[in-house]
Amino acid sequence: MSARRFALLAGVALLAACGFELRRAPELNFKTVQLKGFKPLSPLATELKRSIDASRTTQVVDGPQQAQVVLEALADSREKSVVASTATGEVRELQLRSRISFRLRSLAGKELITATEIVLSRDMSYNETNALAKEQEEALLYRAMQSDIVAQIMRRLASVPAF
Repeated sequence: MSARRFALLAGVALLAACGFELRRAPELNFKTVQLKGFKPLSPLATELKRSIDASRTTQVVDGPQQAQVVLEALADSREKSVVASTATGEVRELQLRSRISFRLRSLAGKELITATEIVLSRDMSYNETNALAKEQEEALLYRAMQSDIVAQIMRRLASVPAF
């Protein structure tokens, strides 16, 4: 056996022995969920559906007749406001906010997660000479906030006890 192969096998054995495991979607205590109230072609709904489908126990379904629970988006918005400007009125800093309100209920109408709001904000410097780059930075920040929101929703869904 070559030294290279031995080193590779030893590394794999060490990783397996230490309990290392890739992060995966949490296991949810219901088998099917319907996503309701999201805007058509919502990127947040798409990422949330992907995360739920990645769990081993739960699938997103289209109709309420197949769903055990309904995850309802009550509000989903993105906001941008000026935080700082120069004496001449030029924008120097922006604050980006992503906000979602949602609830989870069973088909019988029992609220499993009461109306909950998640609000994330990020500050971003702004320079008009770099407007295109700042537009791309804004899109990246919104995408990162969206991923964080999905992770928070998944943790809340995982905390719902079996019913």
